[in-house]
Amino acid sequence: MSRIGKLPIEIPAGVEVTINGNTVTAKGPLGTETVTVRPELSVEQADNHVYVKRNADDRKSRSLHGLSRTLVANAINGVKNGFEKKLEIVGVGYRAAMQGTTLNLALGYSHPINIEAPEGIKIEVEANTKIKISGHNKQMVGDIAALVRSKRPPEVYKGKGVKYEGEHIRRKAGKTGKK
Repeated sequence: MSRIGKLPIEIPAGVEVTINGNTVTAKGPLGTETVTVRPELSVEQADNHVYVKRNADDRKSRSLHGLSRTLVANAINGVKNGFEKKLEIVGVGYRAAMQGTTLNLALGYSHPINIEAPEGIKIEVEANTKIKISGHNKQMVGDIAALVRSKRPPEVYKGKGVKYEGEHIRRKAGKTGKK
């Protein structure tokens, strides 16, 4: 039995969960999330909990059990609390600014980089070098954060670039001069 898959998912107050076959829809204060569970599994709702159960005990069902339970739990948690990623910009002249719903980045290229925030994702810039990406869909928040970071990943000599908050950049020694 999957240790994660067998855990019940508690439905917090203010979140409404509806199950239609293998489709789970969570509606909360931050929005609506829909997760479709594979046919090898079934989803049940009892009292104030959601349970993801396997229909068979074959290898495929066992491998999908924990994953499906986590996806449903993230959808329920996301519409209640939301998810956020914080990024930091390191480097002289590197900065970020918001223009409406577009993130404008100056990262040392000859042109500015503009990233449009998709629906359901909120991007905030604090103090020109700190970016906060938040939303109710965990995958979209992570994808947008990875997209912003990919525009100028931190380099190993000086650490310049866009990095996640708290990320440790492994540094390399530079050239040593002739003695």
